[in-house]
Amino acid sequence: MRSNLFTILHKAIVVVIKDSASSRCSTVNTGLQLIDFIDELRRYGFQIGYPCYSMLLMCLSKLNMGLLVFSVYKRMVSDGFELGGNDYRSLVNGLCKSGFVRAAEMFAVCVLRLGFDLDVHICSSLVLGYCRVGDVVNARKVFDVMRERDGCGVNEVTYTVLIHGLCQTGRVREAFQLKEDMVVSGCYPSTRTYTVLVKAMCDSGSIDKALGLFDEMGKKGCDPNEHTFTILIDGLCRVGKIEEANGMFRKMIKDGLTPNIVTFNVLINGYCKEGKVVSAFELLSMMEKRNSKPNIRTYNELMEGLCKIGKPYKAMTLLRKVIDDGLWPVTLTYNILIDGFCKEGQFDMAFRILNSMDQINLKCDGFAYTTLIDCLSKEGKLKHANGLLGLMMKKGIDLDEVTFTALIDGYCKNGKIGNAVMILETMVWLKNITLTGPQFFNTLIDALSKESKLGQENAMVGKMLKHGINPSVVTYTILIDGFCKTGDINQALEVFELMKCHNCPPNVYTYTVLIDGFCQNGKMEDAVKLFWTMCDMGVSPNVITYTVLIKAYVKVCDLEHAFEILSDMVKKECQPNFETLYLLFEGLTNSKSVTNGYLKVFKEMGFTQAVDFLQKAKKHGVEGSVVYSFLIMGLYKVGRIHEGGELFQEMVKNGYFLDVSTCSQILELLCRERKYDDCIVMMKLMYDHGIMPSFSSFCSLVYGLRKEGKYKEVQELTSDLLCKSGVENIDVMSTYMDFLVDCDEHDECLELLRIVEGLDYQERPII
Repeated sequence: MRSNLFTILHKAIVVVIKDSASSRCSTVNTGLQLIDFIDELRRYGFQIGYPCYSMLLMCLSKLNMGLLVFSVYKRMVSDGFELGGNDYRSLVNGLCKSGFVRAAEMFAVCVLRLGFDLDVHICSSLVLGYCRVGDVVNARKVFDVMRERDGCGVNEVTYTVLIHGLCQTGRVREAFQLKEDMVVSGCYPSTRTYTVLVKAMCDSGSIDKALGLFDEMGKKGCDPNEHTFTILIDGLCRVGKIEEANGMFRKMIKDGLTPNIVTFNVLINGYCKEGKVVSAFELLSMMEKRNSKPNIRTYNELMEGLCKIGKPYKAMTLLRKVIDDGLWPVTLTYNILIDGFCKEGQFDMAFRILNSMDQINLKCDGFAYTTLIDCLSKEGKLKHANGLLGLMMKKGIDLDEVTFTALIDGYCKNGKIGNAVMILETMVWLKNITLTGPQFFNTLIDALSKESKLGQENAMVGKMLKHGINPSVVTYTILIDGFCKTGDINQALEVFELMKCHNCPPNVYTYTVLIDGFCQNGKMEDAVKLFWTMCDMGVSPNVITYTVLIKAYVKVCDLEHAFEILSDMVKKECQPNFETLYLLFEGLTNSKSVTNGYLKVFKEMGFTQAVDFLQKAKKHGVEGSVVYSFLIMGLYKVGRIHEGGELFQEMVKNGYFLDVSTCSQILELLCRERKYDDCIVMMKLMYDHGIMPSFSSFCSLVYGLRKEGKYKEVQELTSDLLCKSGVENIDVMSTYMDFLVDCDEHDECLELLRIVEGLDYQERPII
């Protein structure tokens, strides 16, 4: 510009705009930077030409910036330029992408008036615009007009846009039908088409169908892209298939695709939800190795994962890496930490973090306060919880029914129902709180029911109806349970029939409560009859339902019927739990452990009794591993560790092995007894059987071994854990392992908070 080389300058600007539009890293900020750049040129007196304007329209349209597209159009017209056909395409497309479909229609009319054709590009944009605002009816109308004999025709993009719109409005069946029509009409589904349908299947929980579509893509020669893989990985993680998700991730890399930050975050989130923090941190190290910079969501996921396994101090230490990476903690970051410390009962630290939010001018939402109120209420610290509610009101933080329900629940559990009712009146007085469901009243009704205050309970139901809230299945179940506990079984049956009349079908919990009521009142025949009625009505009994019946039969020494119920339970693929088996074992050994102390039966159990129960339970369909786990766990719980170990060896010899939950519990018990050598043996057996210990039990063992100076054993255990976890770069992960298993540093966390508070928002130094 200084050299007056305006022709070259125009070409250079066109190249800049074109590159911005085609870059994969382009965002809304890219578009804003372009506008600022052109505005700055104007301030120097330089006027951009038609090619620059045209390219700018196209760029902003690609970036979904409809309002800026319209703004550039107005400036273009005011500068005396006439728009061509491609410009109108960009204009209509940009407006439709942003949901301004009416404005796009107006420009479509202009296109016709100026003598241009409404081609497939403009019409497909209109279909997109209607879909963006959820109007698939008009989108379908435009689509049908396009397919008419004198229409402009449709292409793969048009089909995909409409399929996406149908999926977003829940019309998935129509979307799949449109995919079939697509092939008949000579258009073939693209990667984008398949990806849209894969996402629809994942969102509905139909992960098998999503995987079927993925396989179909390969057979049709349609290669999945990074987005397809990311959606599938997310879908697999959501249904708990974390190893399959990891396999899909590895396949993605093997196919030459580069995982983006969204892909990494999805898989890290999946591992953290499962408590597998080692694998999550391996992904973090992989990101660093690939120069894929983590964002604040990455660290939030990792912090949540660490809090989930009871390590909030470790989560807080990650603030160091957040700042080092040039990021800044957000409200969610602090909410995760507050929630983590509250669950561990570390209220002082939770309050310190809450105060720190004010120091860095981070807006605190209701979640942090509600979490604190909930945990304080459960701990019986109602004065502090009530004070927090007052502080929320003083600060103008929106109160909702969740906050009040947490406080009411605390008062009810501490026997202060009068205070809970006063809070209800406060809610009614505030008027700005909308009650969305009966949960609030259910908490109060449940408390009144437990104190046998049936008159007040009915009055509370009346108050619920007065507020326009209908009783839910939970409300009716609480009422039935209250009447059963007072022995008024007839009144319970009346409520049971009433809920059916009000189109509120009873669920498994309702049936279970009533069956238990019959059993408690000595009406076994009625209980069994209701049990079979429940099955006939299509309501599947759960483990609690079966256990209630088994307990009743054991109580009257009718073991034959008790074991028949067990057989039916196993046939219906309902796994018996520890309590179910304990009741049967108690009955079989004629122990009175209910009156003489829980688990007394295991203190007196002989080898013959264990063998008899094992054989009888297996005869009634229970898997051998389940019975062995029950017996071994019982022995360990009462301190008979040597006998438990012998039975465990017998179990392994017979081809069975413990599940991961039982293994982890036993490891924790052995660590408490300082039997670390036994722990190491068990852990190696777990590895041999493909079972990974919980990270908390692994840490307990490491802490114990370090106290005894057995550092070589710690190193071997860590190496084994990394190998069995499938960690590829063990050297890099060793650093993270040291971080994860080191003792919590309370003072270090406080110092970190002070450093974050003291940072200048614009100039954040590296810690």
